Amino acid sequence: MNAPFVGHTIIEGAQAEDILSGLALELRTGAIVPYLGPELADLAATSAPTTPEALAGFFATKVALPKRAKGNAWASAQHIESMKHRSTVTALMNEAFAPKVEPTPLHRHLAALKLPMIVDSWYDSAMRDALSSRDDWGEVQGITRAGIGEDRWYRFYDVGGAEVAKTEAEAWATLLYKPHGAVAPAKNYLISDADYVEVLTEIDIQTPIPEIVKNRRTQRSFFFIGCRFHDQMLRTYARQITKRSATTHHAIVAPDRLTKNELKFLTIQGIIPLAIPLGRASEILIG
Repeated sequence: MNAPFVGHTIIEGAQAEDILSGLALELRTGAIVPYLGPELADLAATSAPTTPEALAGFFATKVALPKRAKGNAWASAQHIESMKHRSTVTALMNEAFAPKVEPTPLHRHLAALKLPMIVDSWYDSAMRDALSSRDDWGEVQGITRAGIGEDRWYRFYDVGGAEVAKTEAEAWATLLYKPHGAVAPAKNYLISDADYVEVLTEIDIQTPIPEIVKNRRTQRSFFFIGCRFHDQMLRTYARQITKRSATTHHAIVAPDRLTKNELKFLTIQGIIPLAIPLGRASEILIG
């Protein structure tokens, strides 16, 4: 699966599909960690936001935003938090993600594989819902530390959505990791600039990343599906979550949308870009 990757080379056509077919087989062994991005929800035809830009647009329909915040979800949330209250940000996030994102066939396929870990970097509950028919999994979510009065970076939840001790996670066949939080089961959201200041201050030394995530990524590669890396924060999270894992990873990309910073990031991180439409990629992975 470790196809040669010379800086900024994007693999397309039949070669990309052949590599993806191999990844589909390797995925079944648990050697690969799927890293799901917001754009996977596009395959579900939801009215919930499926990009940070769409989320920023939603905020703009609810609150007058300064020019500097428009188009940026994190800056928009920070402005709302500063001008109004944190509870307003939470209420708007609840509203934005109230529309159900039904699990896609790929969500359900991944749930059936009993993978050791799945990373889901968006706020919807589609992956949790896809896993709901099983009883041998659980979830860890990043949480905001704003106003909680606790020295914690994340919380653990069982199948039913009840908060549990981190010691229970060791027995889970599958760990769902939601680093930015999610609408379910407890409406935890890392969304404002202030939320990320503390995390990004410590993330280089890995403190905000749960120990079980560090353990389950060891010697595994990551496969980015529906992700973009056009923002520094998104790149930082991906880099730190994949730290000390395998040296070669893969990503489904749309070549015409890649920025120079994204291409540079893919090269530095050893991520092989496969230019395949997301719907077609989903079909190949499911088989």
